[in-house]
Amino acid sequence: MDSCSSRSVADAFRFAADWFGVFVEEVNALNVYPVPDGDTGTNMHLTLQSVRRELDLCDTEKMSEVARALAYGSLLGARGNSGVILSQLLKGFAEAVKNKDAVGPEVLAAALQDGSQAAYRAVMKPVEGTILTVARGVAEGAKEALEGGAETIEGVLAKALERGRELLAQTPEMLPVLKTAGVVDAGGMGYVHLIEGLQGYVLGEELPEPPKIERHAQEAFEEEEYGYCTEFLMEDVNEPIEKIRELVKPFGDSLLVVGAEGFVKGHIHTNEPDALLAAVARHGRMKRTKVEDMSEQHSEILSAVGAADEAPPPTGLVAVASGWGIIKAFRGLGARIVAGGQTQNPSVQDIYDAVKSVASPNVIVLPNNKNVIMAAEKAAELATQEGKKVYVLPTRTLGQGLAAAVLFSADSEAESLLQEMKEAADHAVTLEVTRASRDADIEEVGAVQEGQVIGLKDGKLAVAAASSAEALLNMLKLTLDDEEEYEILTLFYSPALDKEEAEKAAAKISEEHPQLEVELHPGGPDLYDFLAVLE
Repeated sequence: MDSCSSRSVADAFRFAADWFGVFVEEVNALNVYPVPDGDTGTNMHLTLQSVRRELDLCDTEKMSEVARALAYGSLLGARGNSGVILSQLLKGFAEAVKNKDAVGPEVLAAALQDGSQAAYRAVMKPVEGTILTVARGVAEGAKEALEGGAETIEGVLAKALERGRELLAQTPEMLPVLKTAGVVDAGGMGYVHLIEGLQGYVLGEELPEPPKIERHAQEAFEEEEYGYCTEFLMEDVNEPIEKIRELVKPFGDSLLVVGAEGFVKGHIHTNEPDALLAAVARHGRMKRTKVEDMSEQHSEILSAVGAADEAPPPTGLVAVASGWGIIKAFRGLGARIVAGGQTQNPSVQDIYDAVKSVASPNVIVLPNNKNVIMAAEKAAELATQEGKKVYVLPTRTLGQGLAAAVLFSADSEAESLLQEMKEAADHAVTLEVTRASRDADIEEVGAVQEGQVIGLKDGKLAVAAASSAEALLNMLKLTLDDEEEYEILTLFYSPALDKEEAEKAAAKISEEHPQLEVELHPGGPDLYDFLAVLE
């Protein structure tokens, strides 16, 4: 093939995303660090899926639009350290092709080179023996192919893969942790599979069969403290990326801060996630955050490996959730998480994949948002057709979902759990404090100005106020004036809210409502200053 049109480039990356999907678990098994959302393979695949969604929405007759989908989609969808680096590889690639009519051997080689350089620039302390090394090898191989007279895309990709695989095989000699585990670098392997996918498209190959997983790299390591893998995505940032990077730097390591089109994406391993997020939130509007306890995940992985040959419990739980504190609470109650919620509704495929990933024959799904219920039901239909028994408990808020999840037991039959979980969900009250997205005149509340603090009770506008604490206290008064009694208030606050402000609000609640047991937690959804659950 002499060249690829813009449409062919888009199709090649769609096929490469599917190709990569075959090897997700293989890449996960190589991972020597516990990374959120299923490790390196899953994170890179989710990043590619985000690219695919952008490709499906763009005009693939224009190379500039395809390039934008590669760069923009990968940045917004980047998950984990490996996903952010992959986004920079694709950003560099996109910059090299965006003004071209077609991608031929010379342009392809230059794009792979620019991608490698962009990724190196994004990492404050580049480490050899990682995906960076393999990407450099791929670029070197492409250049060598041209120098050797290659005149086709097939020839460039073949040499790029050959050199990339050579450096991948050398990664254990560059990183002692890989040598200890007896594996090559997971991110590097993932990048090789991505390039294989591009080659597979050009050669017209079928998708391969998934490889059998013989062992997991983490089995070579004892449990220890790893800290928190912390990510954020901000928009309307009022400071240069370099300044945000310097601000984040003292908080930990594995640092990446990158940006495009007004967005800034950050990733860092830290022991102070709350302080970190509060610091960066002052310089833009927080769109999405994620914090994962890597020590906890390491234990979960080792436990899963040890239980691989055991029969799964009868019932599994899947919950749609956002906000790292809320996600942690759901996980602690035994749920598999689908990231999403208000303004970030997951797809049918997202929920279906989560259900399929649960080993139990019966699965209960908590949508936790009225706009997600239909997608959950469609996903349940698909999974049921393939042999699982799936029950959707139509929880409409995160508060309902948390109340229901408290009563979940994996060792119980799903049908025996459903009624009790439903009753708990129906009894719970969810209070959310956010800001109005536009001017409105609501009969029960009056005139509301765009940006004004508002309070939602079970998803319905209940109050408008001058401050977040005032809105929360006013909603509590309205709710607790009802005849029904409540004993526990679980209060989550967002990364954008100062800890001291949240503690003052919790203290005021305890003072005004001494009958309530108030539990305060960080990591609420980014859209809400406060999310409270009354039970």
